[in-house]
Amino acid sequence: MSLTLEQVRRVAHLARIEISDVEASSTLGQLNEIFTLIEKMQAVDTQGIEPMAHAQEMVQRLRDDRPETTDPGQRREAFQALAPETGDGLYLVPKVIE
Repeated sequence: MSLTLEQVRRVAHLARIEISDVEASSTLGQLNEIFTLIEKMQAVDTQGIEPMAHAQEMVQRLRDDRPETTDPGQRREAFQALAPETGDGLYLVPKVIE
């Protein structure tokens, strides 16, 4: 697929881009190079090749999905002990809005 100079000017007009004749000619050459590269890539036979999820074969190390403690109250008590003020199992904070 190749573009013409008129098509480049039309696309520039639709995009509301003011473009000179020199810029249009330069852009035409660049766009045609891109389309040539795309045609080459599409011509490659990819039958039987599995798509890749990532460019490198990497595996993320994950921890086992299991509870760390069997007693949730135990963690709550530890967190409450670290808090500056608590009352009835709640965290108490200073009043900021009158």
